[in-house]
Amino acid sequence: MPKLNIGLTDEQRQGVVELLNMNLADMYLLLIKTKKYHWDVVGPQFRTLHQLWEEHYEALTISIDETAERIRALGGYPLGTAKGFLEKATLKEHAGDLPNANEMVQRLVTDHEQIIRNLRENIDNCSEKFHDEGTADFLTGLMEQHEEMAWMLRSFIEGEELQPSGNIPGDRVKAGMK
Repeated sequence: MPKLNIGLTDEQRQGVVELLNMNLADMYLLLIKTKKYHWDVVGPQFRTLHQLWEEHYEALTISIDETAERIRALGGYPLGTAKGFLEKATLKEHAGDLPNANEMVQRLVTDHEQIIRNLRENIDNCSEKFHDEGTADFLTGLMEQHEEMAWMLRSFIEGEELQPSGNIPGDRVKAGMK
């Protein structure tokens, strides 16, 4: 990494670049999965999911580019190969597997939630270990995007209708669950 005078040591920048590359790898793998499911989904929910996943992969594409640019701004180099992404990613591929629409949604929820957990840890590391509040802020924005995407996907598979009052019907309300 080149010498930069931005208030972070070379070791701090290298640590941040490593965690950003892990996030980049996860987002790229999630982009591939989202795009694949966008192409392959069938059934009565086809149009809804096809459109939702198009919105998601477009947003992921922007986030991936911004992450790569953040890495470059810190003097590092973003991963740029499928091999590199697969080596660094915490997400798993399901090569050759074609699940039904609900399983596709569930897998994407699981992946977004994994990314959210990773981002929370990385935000803490950026702030406490690497003293890079700029990247912590950047990652917070990414986390919020993934939280929203996960919420939209979970809402699709929850399958419970709200009453006109906005309450969830049935035993879940009685049990104190929302």
